[in-house]
Amino acid sequence: MEYLIHILIISGIYIILTLSLNLIVGYAGLAALGHIAFACVGAYTSSLLALNLGVSPWIGLIIGAIFASVLGAIVSFPSLRLKGDYLAIATFGLGVIVYSIAKNWVGLTRGPMGLPGIPAFKIFGYEINNVWAYLVLVLIFVVITYVVIRNITKSPFGRILTAVREDEIATEAMGKNVNKYKLIVFVVGAFFAGIAGSLYAHYITFIDPSSFTMMESIAVLLMVVFGGMASLGGSFIGASVLVIFPELLRFLGMPSSVAAPLRQMIYGLLLVILMIWRPQGLMGKYKFK
Repeated sequence: MEYLIHILIISGIYIILTLSLNLIVGYAGLAALGHIAFACVGAYTSSLLALNLGVSPWIGLIIGAIFASVLGAIVSFPSLRLKGDYLAIATFGLGVIVYSIAKNWVGLTRGPMGLPGIPAFKIFGYEINNVWAYLVLVLIFVVITYVVIRNITKSPFGRILTAVREDEIATEAMGKNVNKYKLIVFVVGAFFAGIAGSLYAHYITFIDPSSFTMMESIAVLLMVVFGGMASLGGSFIGASVLVIFPELLRFLGMPSSVAAPLRQMIYGLLLVILMIWRPQGLMGKYKFK
């Protein structure tokens, strides 16, 4: 039973990541491929503050999310000039840079050795180390993320995002500051990705750079595409299915050296099939042009 709850917790964390990326990719139409970098910043910031300075994980979570959103603001500047494939390459480069820093700055991040012993969240002095309690915590953050992003997409701000996605030049002609909206959407998306990274770090209690490779960015993007771009409900479906489905490989008795590459192959195959037959995803309302 604990294994099932563990899978649900991981699914919840990926739902937060998928919702935040859907805001950028699905609603704003910005091709972002380095989203896992924001989760990496949130995870390492929160973990290092707790381990080195004794900062409460709750405070570390907020600081990590803020640091991630600052990085999101920095990333948004290329998006002011770049579009389509060029923006995708630029954000991909961001993911590679953040991963390389996490791997090679051994003095700070311990590099490939990782950060062990990350403390758990506490409420009134009691650690949340029970899987049921952590599931409730993750579900609370999933609900918060969903409500915030839903309110954004249903607001006049969200309608302008849709306009930017459909025709950026026409939106500018209407007197809207397109650059400001791109900046905000990257900051918000990065903020929630940072929260997801922090939740992951304090749940697993160990992180290393292998948790934040570019394959993870592609996996999150696939969750968005699979569930449906510009569909919040699709984000729930995409993240849940693509987290649970690879776990079924464990029951086939495959060694991890085979199951891990097979998971990547399945993700790649699904992405190719979706791009050909249903680029907007299962519940999507938008597809890349």
